[in-house]
Amino acid sequence: MSNQRIPLCNASDLVEGGNAVPFDVVHGGETCRAFAVRFEGLPHAYLNRCSHVAMEMDFQPDRFFDDSGQWLLCATHGAVYKPDTGECAGGPCRGGLVKIALSEEDGVVHWHTDWNLQPLSF
Repeated sequence: MSNQRIPLCNASDLVEGGNAVPFDVVHGGETCRAFAVRFEGLPHAYLNRCSHVAMEMDFQPDRFFDDSGQWLLCATHGAVYKPDTGECAGGPCRGGLVKIALSEEDGVVHWHTDWNLQPLSF
């Protein structure tokens, strides 16, 4: 299957350090939640799966940033991740978050499929 660009949201829906925009994907054959955030002006997206234990990370729906807006947190385990790379910055991590490629053009944010990352089909 070729790589595709899938519309995700309006660029204005991603507010710096604010709530995430959630979406569903198929990663490695499994249905997973994913999320997109804005950090330092750019959109970033990851699977909503802590690298410590494969659980969703948000402590409130679509809330991943700490109070400073500088770190992504796993509410269950306290793992801390860099918002721009998904790299573990502290706590019980086993590697980083799985990053999903995004692009922003003409006021729309798109996510990009990959060999192991596809849209959820209904």
